Amino acid sequence: MTKTRIVLIAFILFAAVVAQPRAATVPQSDAFRFAVIGDTGTGSSSQEQVAMELAKAWSRFRFGSVLMVGDNLYGKEAPKDFTKKFEQPYRQLLGQGVKFYAALGNHDDAALQKAYKPFNMGGERFYSFKPQPGVRFFALDSNYVDRKQLEWLEKELIASQSDWKILFFHHPLYSSGEKHGSNVELRKMLEPMILIHGVDVVFTGHEHFYERIKPQGGVHYFIVGSSAKLRKGNIANTELTAKGYDQDHTFLVAQIAGDEMTFQTISRKGKIVDSGTIRRAEKRITRK
Repeated sequence: MTKTRIVLIAFILFAAVVAQPRAATVPQSDAFRFAVIGDTGTGSSSQEQVAMELAKAWSRFRFGSVLMVGDNLYGKEAPKDFTKKFEQPYRQLLGQGVKFYAALGNHDDAALQKAYKPFNMGGERFYSFKPQPGVRFFALDSNYVDRKQLEWLEKELIASQSDWKILFFHHPLYSSGEKHGSNVELRKMLEPMILIHGVDVVFTGHEHFYERIKPQGGVHYFIVGSSAKLRKGNIANTELTAKGYDQDHTFLVAQIAGDEMTFQTISRKGKIVDSGTIRRAEKRITRK
């Protein structure tokens, strides 16, 4: 069987597993599966509904990790708030041993959250982890990108031998949102390293909708910021958008197998609002 045919079969199985509620789980043995949620910590019925749909997706897809792209808790952050706004909504996944990895948003208390063990931040504002050979994630604190963080990121990217380098943080470098839009200053600081050191995918939140940006210099950018909050009709008509959805709450699930990442974005009602395949770039287009 050719490599092309194997990859095609893997993608077909992935789509079937996620799209059909009662489909049997057919994971690829060497694949890594994960989910992405953002702007989640409301403790509201919307968060509960998304969490329930996320648990349904896990029953079909068996992802082992969930990336949280910031605003993990809104309002107070007393112990009871961590219970109400995190432990209770995601109790099914936590009970199955799924690990959550948090990045800090502008509504988050860094001191409290980086010390909260279920967020797996290791006491740091920014960190990296390697859940499987060939895949490494880098969590950044985009609220305050100082020299220390930039030097750390460059060192980590250079040292990483992983095929897939994936960043996740809160504020989007590219966005069609009418409320916030692209964070150009942050882009100036981060994009040179993203391009030079072979980052493949970037996940962010902050905008309360879903948007997949057209590849920028070969890099794929996603905004997944509507997992508990929603700003309907906020995606402006720009040249950036490959796919946008601002009509309901969403989350994303993905599978990495070899040089390809397949993904699906799902609403709180189980509707697939976006899907596709990303192939890891062998070389990067460098901006001047």
